[in-house]
Amino acid sequence: MAWVWLAIAGAMEVAWAVGLKHPGAMSRPWIATAVVAAMGASLYFLWLAMRTLPLGTSYAVWTGIGTLGSVIFGIALYGESMAPARLGFVALIFIGISGLYWVTK
Repeated sequence: MAWVWLAIAGAMEVAWAVGLKHPGAMSRPWIATAVVAAMGASLYFLWLAMRTLPLGTSYAVWTGIGTLGSVIFGIALYGESMAPARLGFVALIFIGISGLYWVTK
């Protein structure tokens, strides 16, 4: 169940990062509230995962999911760069997350 909590924490990490990029994010109360709620939820689910998973694995996977999701949404919503080198380095992050999943008991 810890990996599920960690995946949810990562998804909430993406949600608040994307929310911060939203135009007028901090000037619209409902968006600001959603961003802060996603931050809190992200930390809560990370804490749940860390009760079972190692600290380093949890933190690396959490930030990795946040990075991957932010890059994907940045490309899809904001037209950010899809330069091959950028995507290659993002692929390395994905490989690192996958590797940590497979080697963590």
